[in-house]
Amino acid sequence: MSEPTPNSNVKTAVGAGALLALLASNIYLFVQVHDQKADIAKQQQVLSAQIQDLKDGALNIRETQQKHYETLSEAMERRAREAAAAANSAKSDALKKVDQTKAQLEQEQQQTAEKINGDLTAAQQANTQKFAEVSTDVGTVKQQVSTTQSDLQKTIAQLSKVQGDLGVTSGYVATNGKELEALKRLGERNYFEFTLSKGKEAKHVGDIQLVLRKADPKKNKFTVTVMADDKNIEKKDKTINEPVQFYVSKAPHQPYEIVVNHVSKDQISGYLATPKDSLSR
Repeated sequence: MSEPTPNSNVKTAVGAGALLALLASNIYLFVQVHDQKADIAKQQQVLSAQIQDLKDGALNIRETQQKHYETLSEAMERRAREAAAAANSAKSDALKKVDQTKAQLEQEQQQTAEKINGDLTAAQQANTQKFAEVSTDVGTVKQQVSTTQSDLQKTIAQLSKVQGDLGVTSGYVATNGKELEALKRLGERNYFEFTLSKGKEAKHVGDIQLVLRKADPKKNKFTVTVMADDKNIEKKDKTINEPVQFYVSKAPHQPYEIVVNHVSKDQISGYLATPKDSLSR
């Protein structure tokens, strides 16, 4: 057996070193791969845990949302039922109120109609009674008017036209209050009643003035002074129911007449008759 040569030993050594280096490199790579696998495994575990946590969180969120949704749905359904119940109750109350109001209105209308009918009946009865009373009153008034006219005509028929102290017969002469009222109703002249006492002061009668100078009840005579148109006219010793006549500028064609119906001590009473149109001139 031959001894190895130095080159052969070197090659062997180099080959062994290379082999060891390769082995060391493989071991290093194996260790690195193993460590990386361990890191990857750990990362996968962490990632799996995180994914599981996310799944659990998502599930919890979903469950929470589902519960919240269910709660909201229940609340909305409950409120809807309550609202429907309230609406039904309000509708029922409204319908009851409408029915009550309708019944009340019908009752009030019936009562009003009954009252109106009663009032109309009472008014008709009152009007009928009033009409009957008015008819009776009208009949009474007509009768009274007819009677008054008849009495007036009778009274006028009893009157006479007397010639005055100036020789003029101008109208009827009244000898008492009843006859004077008849003349006033007849309306042919203006009449002014007076009572005149003896004295110096003149008394206005119509549109003239009179002064009583003398009154003689035994002879039923009197003396007066007539003041008209700024003139004094003395009428002396005139008798009762005698037309004492005089003219004034307002009525130059028809005389004024003084008729004394009663003579007493220092006093006379009677009336002044003037033409109808004398006061308007």
